[in-house]
Amino acid sequence: MALRLVVLVSSSGTNLQALLDACADPEFGAEVVAVGADRDGIQGLTRATDAGVPTFVHRVKDFGSREEWDAALAESVAAYEPDLVVSAGFMKLVGAAFLDRFGGKTLNTHPALLPSFPGMHGARDALEYGVKVTGATLFIVDAGVDTGMIMAQVTVPVEDDDTEETLHERIKVVERSMLVESVGRIAREGYTVDGRRVRFGRA
Repeated sequence: MALRLVVLVSSSGTNLQALLDACADPEFGAEVVAVGADRDGIQGLTRATDAGVPTFVHRVKDFGSREEWDAALAESVAAYEPDLVVSAGFMKLVGAAFLDRFGGKTLNTHPALLPSFPGMHGARDALEYGVKVTGATLFIVDAGVDTGMIMAQVTVPVEDDDTEETLHERIKVVERSMLVESVGRIAREGYTVDGRRVRFGRA
């Protein structure tokens, strides 16, 4: 039985495309069953439609409060009965209603080696700090900002002539590979959580 994925996107959907491509191989063990977004007219939704995957959109401005938006998002995700939710460039923080239903099985990526440089500008902040190595992190989403339990990390060296753009582009390449590899391992092996330590494999 393939692992059921709901993927959340906000823009171009390159991580989504990497997952769709991987899921085309039955050996990968996962299937994208729906794609949700917080805005209309983005390439990520087009990628989903082109792949024959159902989509839904919930814009925050269409709801009376952030809490109502969060509850509606959770309801739409739940309708597809996912085993795992993947935030793939989704630029909104989910709230209590969402985490009540999908806490512990929602993953997100970040373009830095957490817990260093959380927030919206991981690559820029690492470059400005002067670190020699940065990278990407895959973590389990919790109520904080990039504070969840770390599932996987990959490193990227910082070159002397790097700009924010060149560094971020190299991070995004390894971030996609890490995400696809990790989701595939979850599909085939599962994962366990012990305190803040996450391990692939079933207990």
